[in-house]
Amino acid sequence: MFKIFVIGIADSLLSTSHEQLLQQCGLIIGAQRFAEMVTGFSDRYMAITPLQEALAALRSALPHGNVAVLASGDPLFFGIGRRLLGEFPVERINIFPALSSIQRACALFRVPWDDATITSLHGRAAAHLPGLLLSQSKHLVLTDAINSPDRIADQLLHYLILIGETELPHTIKILVAEDISLPSEKVFRGSLAEAAKERFSALNIVCLLIPDCSAAPSCRFGLTEDLLHHSRGLITKNEVRAVTLHRLCLPDSGVFWDIGAGSGSLSIEAARANPHLTIYAIEQKEEELENIKKNIVKFRCFNIVPVFGRAPQALAGLPDPQRVFIGGSSGALPDIIPAVTARLTEGGILVINGVVDKTVQAAPALMQENGFAVHTSIIQVLRTDPDGNTKKFNPITIMMGTR
Repeated sequence: MFKIFVIGIADSLLSTSHEQLLQQCGLIIGAQRFAEMVTGFSDRYMAITPLQEALAALRSALPHGNVAVLASGDPLFFGIGRRLLGEFPVERINIFPALSSIQRACALFRVPWDDATITSLHGRAAAHLPGLLLSQSKHLVLTDAINSPDRIADQLLHYLILIGETELPHTIKILVAEDISLPSEKVFRGSLAEAAKERFSALNIVCLLIPDCSAAPSCRFGLTEDLLHHSRGLITKNEVRAVTLHRLCLPDSGVFWDIGAGSGSLSIEAARANPHLTIYAIEQKEEELENIKKNIVKFRCFNIVPVFGRAPQALAGLPDPQRVFIGGSSGALPDIIPAVTARLTEGGILVINGVVDKTVQAAPALMQENGFAVHTSIIQVLRTDPDGNTKKFNPITIMMGTR
């Protein structure tokens, strides 16, 4: 039975053992940059892109002889190895790993990597890069042509400026290893602003070193009103926030719209409980928008994007959501609900909280007109402090729509 030899390449020359493997193969597949390394086998060499054509050629050649696939570093580390193991029987694949690009980059950086978060942006359309990359104190990033180091730095910098974060733009360090093991190999070290002005080789690894200066509570869920920036007591009460988030049944990742976000208390709680979720906090009052930004900075919830504007107009440029919460509409529910319906993904959930009778009466009918099955709950909060004093809050109607 003929084999697929998946050979990891970390140097500019093939080893003797690699050459011996290639001599046993009728077809060799690899990236264009490896072609010069296998000049003695050029009559058998095929580019790995387009990938579907390369895989088809591999299938055709395998019944007649061994096939070699050349890959960078460790083929099982964000490499072709995973794809081949999914396409061909495991027993027909032999893997010969080399040092991964991450290992070699961290050696150049002189940075330990056993405590790092590793993310590949190859062909990945990240809705909000700051939320993805600023969540950990040490992040190693495999980039691509679109998500280049300078563009990454520029996006992070603009976001931090947007939310009013004054410290991190200067204290985050970005390291870039370019053309690892090639004669043009070099390492960049600098600030986000410095990296944003540079241009880098397409072959690179990025390391972000982010100071951990947060004084936020360690709990994932359960923030109290006194911990959050808000104006004149205008904040979703703790108990109501908990029930609302339960009704939203937030996914681990995806997009969540918080319309009429106010101080952003619900967005903050959602962001801390679901760090891979991208949250758009839409608010039309500048004072409240500033509270949202202060809370983002305080709790380091960089997966929240503050959006200034009035719904539904402010929704136009946002990615389609899996979940939507409407906490305030300023009388625009008849316009907002159809706009949400048109954008909410299949299986999505819409939750509306109502205090005034007009909202409580109008919202369920509007949701039903737009194809939602509506469930309602009425929450009455009565608090008693340690001294026995009680405080009764207005009832809240929580309306959940599913399709």
